Amino acid sequence: MKALHLVKTSKGAFWALRQMRELVKLGIEVHVALPRGPLVSEYQQAGVIVHPISLDFPVREPWMWPHLFKQVRELVLNIRPDIIHSHHVGTTITMRLGLRGMKIPRIFQVPGPLHLENPVFRSLEIVLADEYDYWIGSCKYTCDLYKRIGIEGNRVFLSYYGVDLENFVGRQGKLRELLGIGKDVKLVGMVAYMYAPKWFLGQTRGLKGHEDFIDAIKLAALQRKDFLAVVIGGAWDKAWYEKKIRDYGQKRCGGHITFLGVRNDVPDLYPDLDVAVHPSHSENVGGAVESLLFGIPTIATRVGGLPEVVIDGVTGWLVPPKKPALLAATILEVLQDLDKGREMAKTGQELVRQLFDIKKTAAEVADIYQQILSRNL
Repeated sequence: MKALHLVKTSKGAFWALRQMRELVKLGIEVHVALPRGPLVSEYQQAGVIVHPISLDFPVREPWMWPHLFKQVRELVLNIRPDIIHSHHVGTTITMRLGLRGMKIPRIFQVPGPLHLENPVFRSLEIVLADEYDYWIGSCKYTCDLYKRIGIEGNRVFLSYYGVDLENFVGRQGKLRELLGIGKDVKLVGMVAYMYAPKWFLGQTRGLKGHEDFIDAIKLAALQRKDFLAVVIGGAWDKAWYEKKIRDYGQKRCGGHITFLGVRNDVPDLYPDLDVAVHPSHSENVGGAVESLLFGIPTIATRVGGLPEVVIDGVTGWLVPPKKPALLAATILEVLQDLDKGREMAKTGQELVRQLFDIKKTAAEVADIYQQILSRNL
């Protein structure tokens, strides 16, 4: 079997790289089209055949569309894949418009539900699909959204983006040493890239909820002083937004918050956190999988696929999005009884280890390929 994957970046989307690596191990000839960048060599080392081409749809550059569609058609005619697997909205639009009329099964594995929560973008994505299009939701929430808007159930599959479980075992935290603080100070962490608000989606605050986290820390610090908030992660190509968030955090919280920026040693920082907070406004399952894999008491917003792993009162705590006061109260509740939080996190750890093993999820994708191809013989 030959599969062509479409990825819009070679700086991130590690979840797609991990999946392709395992698909190669399962005997599939995997090709990927993506821009040149730092991860290209890692794809090659994983046995993936790389085609250095950017196929992300340039919405604001319509004069580029004809050439882009020609490129994707020529690529497909050259590779002759049995199935095409896109991992982003932009590459999916290119795939559907550029390959219209070609009778090759196409999959859009949906990394997050944000575009489905906007009626304009949701309608655009659906109207471009035809009988050769299929979907893999990377959470149940996304699958349900597609079915709710009329996509037949036999064209929608579920498979989470998996992780390497061994990376979450035997880690010794180094965050306290890095910060120079002892165990008498509790650490409340948020680990996420900073995505600036998108005005065309009606956003006034960042997608990951950094401003809400800062406001919650401000309120929590009025009642308890023995904790430090730690923000790990920087801006995704928006340095001005990272500066804005840092300035806002220092203004609101002073010495109760610190920012570490982008780090390449996050797995070695996580174990020292006492509480992990995921205050997203829209999400797949996000970083909650990582914090639970480390057994960290976890708070998340009740959005997207987060409730599938952060089960309120069982594996963690859920709060409504965009409600800093409720988030602050929940942070204080968790800090008050960390033993309870760790027990719940242990239950969550067992759950996510079952759901997110990359070997299991890659096998699911390979099986989905077979199911789709058997229908298109």
